[in-house]
Amino acid sequence: MTAGDHPRTNRETKGSRESKGERYEIRLSGSGGHGVILAAVILAQAVGADPKMNVAQTQSYGPEARGGASRADVVISREEISYPKTMKLDLLLAFTQEACDKYFADLKPDGVLLIDNTLVTKMPTKSGYGFPFLRLAREQVGHPMVANIIALGAIARLSGIVPYASLEAVVRERAPKGTEEKNLQALKIGYDLAGK
Repeated sequence: MTAGDHPRTNRETKGSRESKGERYEIRLSGSGGHGVILAAVILAQAVGADPKMNVAQTQSYGPEARGGASRADVVISREEISYPKTMKLDLLLAFTQEACDKYFADLKPDGVLLIDNTLVTKMPTKSGYGFPFLRLAREQVGHPMVANIIALGAIARLSGIVPYASLEAVVRERAPKGTEEKNLQALKIGYDLAGK
């Protein structure tokens, strides 16, 4: 599958969850500076590009701009979202061990745990996915700030919740001027990585 292909939809990967209008809840977590809030905003905008989908995005972060704990949640449904906060996560991304330890209990038993194994060394389950997002951002793109975009690519591939092309369009639109190609490269790295 190439980066231009669309991942499978939830109807194909999770039975009929999407067609029934069930909620799909995602939490991106880490420290300030990991870009989890921007990643959640991009994800929510890309999902929301489909007029049949409803999406709500909330965020929380510590008092420090960088280094403090941060998290951002995205709730997705075909039905109207009456409660915008997460209740039980379908997917958790943890950039740090602290975030993994803190939020793992909020993940459904069959939910997907995705970690940055550069910083998370103790995975609480054997069924999670570990990728070196930060290391790949430094080594393959030349900038650690795109680790969040690499993670978004992996989320798109693993969850099937958003078409790759929609995510690509929003990354291109929201990337700081002059960094568009680096961010698109990062998105493709994450998408291809999760397909291996």
